[in-house]
Amino acid sequence: MNLLDATTRVALSAYLHDLGKLAERANIDHEGRLDAHKTLYCPWQDNGGYHSHIHAAYTGIAWDAIEATGHFPELRGNCPPFVSIETDANLPDSVVNAAAAHHKPDTFLQWVVATADRVASGFERDEFDKQYNSVRERDNHYRARLLTLFEQIDKGEIEEGMLAWRYPLEPLSPQSLFPQSDCTPTDDATARAQYHRLWDALLNGLKQIPPSHCANLPLWLDHFDALWLTVCHAIPAATAFGVKPEVSLYDHSKAAAALAAALWRWHHEQGKETVADLKNGWDEEKFLLIQGDFFGIQNFIFAEGGETNKHAHKLLRGRSFQVSLLTECAALTLLDKLSLPPTSQIINAAGKFLIVAPNTAQAHEAVENARRTFNDWCLRHTYGEIGIGLAVTPASCNDFAQKRFKELTTRLFEALDITKLRRFDLCNAKSPVIFSDFLHRFNSELGVCKINGRYPAEGRYPAESDSPGYAVSHLARDQIEIGKALTQRARVLINRDADSLKHKSLGLDYFDWRITFVDDADASGHYGQLAKAHKLIRCWDFSPSDEDGKVFDGFAKRFVNTYVPYFDQADKATSDKYGRWQDEVDFDQKYPIKTLHHLACEDRQLKENGQWRGEIALVTLKGDIDNLGMLFQKGLERPTFAKWASLSRQVNLFFAMWLPWFCEHGKDSKDVDRYCNTYTVFAGGDDFFLIGPWHSTITLAGEMQKHFERYVVNPGITFSAGLSMTQPKVPARHLARSAEAALEQSKAYQNKAGKSKNAVTLWSQTVSWQDWHALLTECTNQLQDLLAQAEEHGAKLSTGYLYDLLQLADKAERARLGRKPEDSLWRSQLVYRTARFIGDRIKSNGDANTNSRRRQLMEAINQEFANALDDHQGAYRLPLSILLYNNRE
Repeated sequence: MNLLDATTRVALSAYLHDLGKLAERANIDHEGRLDAHKTLYCPWQDNGGYHSHIHAAYTGIAWDAIEATGHFPELRGNCPPFVSIETDANLPDSVVNAAAAHHKPDTFLQWVVATADRVASGFERDEFDKQYNSVRERDNHYRARLLTLFEQIDKGEIEEGMLAWRYPLEPLSPQSLFPQSDCTPTDDATARAQYHRLWDALLNGLKQIPPSHCANLPLWLDHFDALWLTVCHAIPAATAFGVKPEVSLYDHSKAAAALAAALWRWHHEQGKETVADLKNGWDEEKFLLIQGDFFGIQNFIFAEGGETNKHAHKLLRGRSFQVSLLTECAALTLLDKLSLPPTSQIINAAGKFLIVAPNTAQAHEAVENARRTFNDWCLRHTYGEIGIGLAVTPASCNDFAQKRFKELTTRLFEALDITKLRRFDLCNAKSPVIFSDFLHRFNSELGVCKINGRYPAEGRYPAESDSPGYAVSHLARDQIEIGKALTQRARVLINRDADSLKHKSLGLDYFDWRITFVDDADASGHYGQLAKAHKLIRCWDFSPSDEDGKVFDGFAKRFVNTYVPYFDQADKATSDKYGRWQDEVDFDQKYPIKTLHHLACEDRQLKENGQWRGEIALVTLKGDIDNLGMLFQKGLERPTFAKWASLSRQVNLFFAMWLPWFCEHGKDSKDVDRYCNTYTVFAGGDDFFLIGPWHSTITLAGEMQKHFERYVVNPGITFSAGLSMTQPKVPARHLARSAEAALEQSKAYQNKAGKSKNAVTLWSQTVSWQDWHALLTECTNQLQDLLAQAEEHGAKLSTGYLYDLLQLADKAERARLGRKPEDSLWRSQLVYRTARFIGDRIKSNGDANTNSRRRQLMEAINQEFANALDDHQGAYRLPLSILLYNNRE
């Protein structure tokens, strides 16, 4: 028996156990078979004389329907550990029966799926039948819409009627991620029509998966997982009376699949495959939760050497993707050593992953083997600068119960904290020793890598015969190649044999995996034979969502930002704004990508005199969610495994899916694509790091905060950010340090009410987000309007006057703090300087109307500035500085 294929079948059976919830609410044609399926799969309630849980009957009906498309794996023949009905009609232990019988289990495998279903929902052993099988679905389960968990965080016990926000029943897209207050249909017909559109999306999506991949079940399941996410992310898994519809069908399905796979493997490897062993072992630690954590990300991404600036735009996206690639390959390595399917990987975001495995001796050995593999690779290729820590936590079925799950999450966090401190465990006798031959391997002619600045060089790049190139490490060469490939190809193939691919793979193996970037035609055509031969292990689509937000394209999806700013026709028409960088040729002419120097010029404005005005500069924006660990550990009153996974997924999707899409397609208040020149160096998990034109990125920070507030609909969930303005020639590492320092300043901020964080820092000035919006929207607009009026009457704005106002902002700040008594005279100084600004430019010539205009302008400007400085003191430097930089010649 192929252990991986067998485990994948168990996972698929549990994954689709609630397929009938979609089918029943969509009212698909049951062709007169519903009553027979009710008898097979639905519990009979004696006190009411009816079959309950009708969705279980629809699971069997819907399974047949998706098989009939011809785009579904063949599971009717020999498919261990299940027995096909066609093979032995007396043993109805088929894959579909195990899925559909989860409310009326009989055989061991049916009980495995049923148990995983209950454990994922947080039920205790004594609630197994008493509650789960006796609670009817509400009458309007067609109309019930998914609640958002964010709204409930840190609110204690909440009844469903107290919650205002729900998700629209639409396929996954950057737009449908946001909850709404008015998306619940008022009639069943409309509600069921929405479900039917999702059912059609499921059938159409199945046809997009390459047919050749159906013969490779783990590979196909990885693709199907992306389709199921797209279709089911907003479908409530539970709509029974007394149960809040707060977990999506996707998250519940994924949790049940992971738990079922581990549960079956534990019993199989222990030789205890009986119903009695399963039902009576809820306190045995059958599960092993494996956490992975990538450390050293920031230093890795922003390493610098002599040639770093030349390739800055390629390196930033190449290194960021390489981090994601290493994390994915690490998780895949564990799955491979454990013979587990892709659905056993519950979380993978921002360098962290979680895998559910059986708690067996073989699994512990596999974890140790993986740990040595990771340590050896990271020490050999990065000399310990980065690493992947692994932490394991055993758990029982009852540990996932609502009353005990908080304790389990505490143990998970503690185990990961310990792992962070141990890192490579170099004192362990079994740890790899890779430095013994270091001096023999070091090439003194090549010297140090010109890209990294620290690692030994191992070759030259580029390697053309007519160019000597410059010395680089293999890792740096791959980073440049990744940076190029991300702009040209849409998918990544993972296999063990690079020689079977017509495209050149990356130079290094990644934990023994070979990585190849391919385009659309390659992925669906030539490599179909590799899929059938099980030589193709994974095929990941990382293309960004299009303008309409479409996510699924037939392949497993990885939300890794790959968008980069390109030159378009509008840029070519105004290319003189790039100044001396206009003719820079350090980009592929076929894929004309803007360098950081080009981006620094993007916010310049063409004035009436034909001259470009505005600062040439970049702003680096770094931020993360405040107190995220506390939100996960203590935020929900009744946490479950599926809720925990759902929260992690939803946090990640805002930064990993919505933010890159918004940067590429988002509009400003004037319906202009203002943020399309943003490099998202990394965005995922709970943090982000962006680089873009200075003014656009400052505006983007405020837009992100507004959308995040709309996303979480909970004022207790916030993020802080730090912004740093630099010239484009500044090394990448300095960008990271200055943005990190600004973020730390924001995290230390306390507002007038004594609440900390939830702040933003720019030019060493930290303010709350509320003040940020007031300063950069209201104050900036009023300031520009007044100065525009002055200019209409001949008082053209002078740089000297802006510098005077900046000094007055400093004095107003010091006066508030009582540091210098003489600074309290700032109001009279304001009147004097405004009089000079207006008086020197608008000459009266004895004209009464002119004198009146002068007086009115001075009064209006003085009043506006006096009020603004009273309200904001030193923070008023923000709109003043923006105005100053916008008017730089």
